[in-house]
Amino acid sequence: MRASVVTSAVVAALVGFGGTLALIVAAAQAVGSSPAQTSSAVIGLCLSMAATSAFLGWRYRMPIITAWSTPGAALVAGSHGLTPSTAVGAYLLVAALILATAAVKPLGALVQRLPVAIAAAMLAGVLFRFCAAVFTSAQADPLLVLPLVVLFLVARRISPFGAVLAILALGIAFAFFLGRVGPLPDAIPAPALTLIWPQFDMEALIGVGVPLYIVTMASQNLPGLAVLQAAGYRPPTPPILAVTGLSSLVTAFFGSLTSNLAAITASICTGPDTHPDPAKRWLASPFYALSYLVLAAGGASLVALIAALPPGLIAAFAGLALLGPLVNALGTAMADAPRRFPAVLTLAVTASGVSMLGIGSAFWGLAAGLVALGIDRAGHR
Repeated sequence: MRASVVTSAVVAALVGFGGTLALIVAAAQAVGSSPAQTSSAVIGLCLSMAATSAFLGWRYRMPIITAWSTPGAALVAGSHGLTPSTAVGAYLLVAALILATAAVKPLGALVQRLPVAIAAAMLAGVLFRFCAAVFTSAQADPLLVLPLVVLFLVARRISPFGAVLAILALGIAFAFFLGRVGPLPDAIPAPALTLIWPQFDMEALIGVGVPLYIVTMASQNLPGLAVLQAAGYRPPTPPILAVTGLSSLVTAFFGSLTSNLAAITASICTGPDTHPDPAKRWLASPFYALSYLVLAAGGASLVALIAALPPGLIAAFAGLALLGPLVNALGTAMADAPRRFPAVLTLAVTASGVSMLGIGSAFWGLAAGLVALGIDRAGHR
């Protein structure tokens, strides 16, 4: 066993968990989750990452790495009018749609036919508000936020993966140094799962569930498959979607977001740095799973710590972590010149935060872009 297999798996888990934990907490708080429900959501996600990665890696002998949807968490965190129950209802819809995509080939083909530029523009519109919030927070609390922005810009030149972890660690230390951390629990809470009964609200299903499914497929599952293919593997798409969809169906009842293939962090475990022999890189999957089991054990304590931090610091963590995905989404949305105008329209409507009929801006941005694209195509014909 090469040490690089273990280190790659541990680094991938720490980057995926630590880099976006603040965003998961923000998403849970946005739907009104209690501290126990927020902790349950994080623990459920960790258990899902452990189970799906271990099984898929062992079953198919590939470094198949799963994660939660960071853009999906941003979508939920930016939504309005959700409750823990209606959020669970939306998560169950997404899980059911992923399972249907695995079982029904025409549905999978339909998802792949969705214009990439429009999907990327919708994602960019969701992420833009979080990235802009970094500088709104910097204006309100420059002493706390601006040093982190400078540190992030320097750290990403050294390691794009480690930059977010660096600002997370130093940001927490800086908040303690300035005395800006709220009261912490007297005792370390034990990890526990809290059952949340779903409520199927049509506005939440359309305004959050449908865009969350599209974001999960377009920005996580499809790129995750591409990462594996670029490394020389032939990933079995339907079984991967079925396993992650089934896991999402179970963990949704604990308030957990959707599980999916990792895209960015997967590249840590799929290259020759993990193991020179591609046939042995799958050994990173069980160590990745073990790392998430350890993180699940400490999830309640980490959630309590994040919740005690100043809101401006949480906004800075989330926004800086999403700058990379925003750059990728904008690049994809603007790369297709004939579809650039519908893509910009999608971005503008989504980023506006407009809500009509109780349905959020992500759905309306997607609808506006598809209508504009349809009119353009009709004109060309």
